[in-house]
Amino acid sequence: MKILSGNSNRPLSEAISAKLGVPLTEAAIRRFSDQEVFVEILENVRGEDVFVVQSTCFPANDNLMELLVIIDALRRGSARRITAVIPYFGYARQDRKTGPRTPISAKLVANLITTAGADRVLTLELHAGQIQGFFDIPTDNLFSSPVFVAHIEAHKKKQGNELVIVSPDVGGVVRARGLAKRLEADLAIIDKRREHAGVSEVMNIIGDVDGRTCLLVDDIIDSAGTLCNAAQALVDQGAKSVSAYVTHGVLSGGAVARVTSSPMEGLVITDSIPPTEAVRVAHNIVQVSIAPLLADAIERIAGEKSVSSLFD
Repeated sequence: MKILSGNSNRPLSEAISAKLGVPLTEAAIRRFSDQEVFVEILENVRGEDVFVVQSTCFPANDNLMELLVIIDALRRGSARRITAVIPYFGYARQDRKTGPRTPISAKLVANLITTAGADRVLTLELHAGQIQGFFDIPTDNLFSSPVFVAHIEAHKKKQGNELVIVSPDVGGVVRARGLAKRLEADLAIIDKRREHAGVSEVMNIIGDVDGRTCLLVDDIIDSAGTLCNAAQALVDQGAKSVSAYVTHGVLSGGAVARVTSSPMEGLVITDSIPPTEAVRVAHNIVQVSIAPLLADAIERIAGEKSVSSLFD
């Protein structure tokens, strides 16, 4: 197999490469003076099984276009199979029409990746599992729960029956229930009402959190308003401590400042998105690597083995 890295998250690509013992394929990926993307593969890829690692995070449009051009270059270089490894799938939150005359951008992005020439997609914790159906090619959606469970158990946060996994909204109940089942913990749900985009109001907590250790679980943290409000509501209801485990740390705008000043003891995110300087220096934000998980999945795909067995 060959591993090729885009520019969006080079450290993650290097970690995956090191885990697999496969050097990154040499490629020149640069911009012309008008910011057009240019890609030149500097190795022979004819008949090869190539995995392109590229998160479509900020700047989302640049990174997405870079991924498409890389795939096209590999297709024209006669690669046997091209797998787009997208740790963070941008536009995933635009997975349905939210009003009249609005787009379903996640479907559009899926069409672009397929048309560019990808044979397969490997991604992590899609905002909505149904997005897998937007692709007309095989799509593997990994979950970060094995990584989070290992971190929770390593830091001894599972103590008797005092641990509660909390979903910050009704939409994330399936995700939270899955983690609670793995940890044999109770489940709580926060019922919220969002009055405006990016602004949420906590309405009610379903479940017993008084005197217990609460772990909020979500797939994306962007403005951090939802999680910080949820953490405050849990503390107000008597929670002993509140931490959060979130797969994709978008953390835009003043999100980091909100997290550092919130009641959350800690926020654990993955390296699906490269951290900003503010994230690196934040006292209560920790980043764990998903490189071993992705490397294992890549190895299984290359060897035509089951990927679903990763979650047994």
